[in-house]
Amino acid sequence: MASMMMMDKSMMSPMGSMGSPMGAMGMPAAAPGAMQMCMVPRCTMKMEKCKGGMKMTCTCEDEVAAATLQNMCKMMAGSLYSCSCMMNGMMICQCNMSMCKCECTDTKMGVCITCTSGDDDCCAMCQACCDCLTACMKAGCMCCVSMGGTPVCCCC
Repeated sequence: MASMMMMDKSMMSPMGSMGSPMGAMGMPAAAPGAMQMCMVPRCTMKMEKCKGGMKMTCTCEDEVAAATLQNMCKMMAGSLYSCSCMMNGMMICQCNMSMCKCECTDTKMGVCITCTSGDDDCCAMCQACCDCLTACMKAGCMCCVSMGGTPVCCCC
């Protein structure tokens, strides 16, 4: 399946490798050292500024990957959107879109995520994230979009 990518969930979580998420009663959510892998649709990502914020367009090469991406976005609707860029296995940048209202709409071969804010300062932060993420991808970083800490798509 060339249109899917195996991702280590612990590297994509907001806590990264600094710790493991805690489950009920203060116990680790997974056994220490256990691999937490998931399949993530591989796509082409385009980020652009728009009025009030930014747009992220994720386009998949085949219908199966596009349907997987669209279904994951529907399941995670209402979660916090974030975008992470990694190079050589190291986190370079992570932008959390908590300052914006994010909406995900289906496209023919993927999704379009629009993050906007009516507040001028929040809009400026969102557009600065767009600039940073665009520069990271141009430099060769792997970019991953997450919803609620769960990766939903990535591009290389």
